[in-house]
Amino acid sequence: MPARGGRWAGFWEQRARQLQRQVQAKEERIVELETENAILHLKLAEYQEMTGKSSHAATRFCLLCDEQEGLQRGTRSSLAQLCRVIQKVKQDRKELRSSSLDLLRDCQGQQQDCGSEIVTAVQGAQRHHEAVLAWQSKAGCLEQSLRETTERYQLEKQKRKQLHNRLVETVLVRWDRPGHPWINKTYNFERVYGPAESQRVVFEEVCPLLTSLLDGYNVCIMAYGQTGSGKSYTMMGPHSRKEPVLPVESQGDLGIIPRAAEELFRLISENPSRSPKVAVSVVEVYNNDIFDLLAKDSCAVTSGVKREVLTTKAGKKEIPSLTYESVHSTEEFLTLVDGRLRLRAKHATLVHADSSRSHLIITVTLTTAPSWDSPANRQSDVSVLKEPDCPSPRQPATGRRHSAAHRTSSWSPGAAPEGPTGHMEQVHAKLQLVDLAGSECAGVSGVTGAALRETSFINRSLAALADVLGALSERRGHVPYRNSKLTHLLQDVLGGDAKLLVILCVSPCRKHAAETLQSLGFGTRARQVQRGPARAGRVAPRTPR
Repeated sequence: MPARGGRWAGFWEQRARQLQRQVQAKEERIVELETENAILHLKLAEYQEMTGKSSHAATRFCLLCDEQEGLQRGTRSSLAQLCRVIQKVKQDRKELRSSSLDLLRDCQGQQQDCGSEIVTAVQGAQRHHEAVLAWQSKAGCLEQSLRETTERYQLEKQKRKQLHNRLVETVLVRWDRPGHPWINKTYNFERVYGPAESQRVVFEEVCPLLTSLLDGYNVCIMAYGQTGSGKSYTMMGPHSRKEPVLPVESQGDLGIIPRAAEELFRLISENPSRSPKVAVSVVEVYNNDIFDLLAKDSCAVTSGVKREVLTTKAGKKEIPSLTYESVHSTEEFLTLVDGRLRLRAKHATLVHADSSRSHLIITVTLTTAPSWDSPANRQSDVSVLKEPDCPSPRQPATGRRHSAAHRTSSWSPGAAPEGPTGHMEQVHAKLQLVDLAGSECAGVSGVTGAALRETSFINRSLAALADVLGALSERRGHVPYRNSKLTHLLQDVLGGDAKLLVILCVSPCRKHAAETLQSLGFGTRARQVQRGPARAGRVAPRTPR
């Protein structure tokens, strides 16, 4: 504002000088006119002197006098007009000076107000800066406190784990065979289920994993045990190949897979705003080959198509061209799975009338929009359960079979593995449900020919799985994942890319003691595997089918 007032003052001073120069010019003109007037008077005198000399000169002199008088009248009129102009200019200059002074006073007042505001703003900024420094100091203290709290939490967690491991349940195996050393071994597990426990009680151990699945963690649930020990019963429940699986609410003894489907869709329905899409793939590992049970031939007839496992650029294991089917309810899921179970390789043996001859892997893939967020890291935990029972080895598969369930749960990083590449959707998390083929002794099962070859492949793949767990528990530099298509396919899960739950089904019958000991040893080895802290899944694109 002071600069503006200065410009106006300069303008009016310049204008006043211009008017002064104009007045000066007029005054000089008046002087000139007066000089001319004097000259005319001189001429008049000369003419008067010349009057007597010539009448003509007299007449001319009169004319000149008249002309002089006209000029004087014009000069007086111009002088009067110039005086009026000068008076007006003086009045304007006076008014301009008054307005300039008013403007200058206003500018000075505004300048003082702005100066006060600037001082107030500077003082406020200084106070804010001091507050920011104080908050930064407080944040540093809180971060230090958080680090100390985290360290104490980790220490307490380790102590809790050590104490928890002391509070495990045990399985005692006593075996006296003629001609063999007396066996009296104790196996420690976190949880042991008796034969009277229901399928619902066993599934209660699985429910938290489904919440983790929706939180973005990969999950794998695997059933292990000898032929006829109740793996398929534990995973699916009692159902025949001729009748579809009924909804969970209509059967109390359904297994983990139908109950997991029911719980998954229930959890999804509770939060429609973040509901992921659900797609299912079904494969079996038969005679060390992988078959896609959802693939269809050229005549649109569903049949198993051989597939291979490849490693992606991210180091994840993937089955190219694997078939996915979208499902939107528990009924669709169970209908799809039950139809593919009919394609699974089975063969009657002396141990089991409907023995599965392949490893079944059902993968439930959740896909979401790219903006889905992942939760923070979570810590690991280990739990084991077992339930004894003594079913008849020749009892049909639909009988009560989850006789002994030894569970090894190792919570580990749940980064989503690389799925089939695609467009806009992303893999949020994967749930793998694995029903392993049962280990068996050829002499006990009485198999021959093609069935004997199947037994050989089954036992070798299960031995490869045990070798992998042994290498992981011993922290070896090389883990033999590629010794079997089964371990190669499950490499991401076994290597720590999912929350892994192993359910061990065993038979406490004396005649199956050798297989029971082998299964319990497998569970103990699996329990010894140490895995890192769990993390939410990394998303990877896939093409919806």
